[in-house]
Amino acid sequence: QVQLVESGGGVVQAGGSLRLSCAASGLIFSLYAMGWYRQAPGKQRELVASISNGGSTNYEDSVKGRFTISRDNAKNTVYLQMNSLKPEDTAVYYCNAQLYSKYWGQGTQVTVSS
Repeated sequence: QVQLVESGGGVVQAGGSLRLSCAASGLIFSLYAMGWYRQAPGKQRELVASISNGGSTNYEDSVKGRFTISRDNAKNTVYLQMNSLKPEDTAVYYCNAQLYSKYWGQGTQVTVSS
């Protein structure tokens, strides 16, 4: 049974930083592409950042230069370091694992106050 458990969300002032973690179990983590998505109230879920099983990364334009995705295959964990946070980054952030199937975590709330 695949499980993705996010942590690290919270409330932070604009300009601050947070580090999200996603611990995966029940899968061969190193084979999976991993991603972070977010969904703000009234908006569609969008891809924020992704990292391939080989370590290639991709970012949504609005977070380039501020967010960094990384993975530790020994710990079965993917991270999202978020710096220079803005109020528009406020959303529920979801971890995603994809190979032949796609799996989702339960989400963690990030709130950036102005």
